Amino acid sequence: MKVRYVGKSFGVDSLTNGRVYECLGVELGFLRVIDDSGEDYLYSAYRPAPLDGSSPGGRWEIVEDDSKGTLAKAIHL
Repeated sequence: MKVRYVGKSFGVDSLTNGRVYECLGVELGFLRVIDDSGEDYLYSAYRPAPLDGSSPGGRWEIVEDDSKGTLAKAIHL
């Protein structure tokens, strides 16, 4: 599965506007995404943003979902 982050970039190794990321799965309203650090972290499926509130964050666009529509269900709750 793949998602594109659309919004203000934040962190040195977090999310960059317009970049496509590999999503490893969905966990309780969060997406497990391999971010700019090369490691996988949980980001909100609805409004990905830094925990410290230093950026308004953004949203996800689905680039590639699985056959079950897992990302569509998680992002569009």
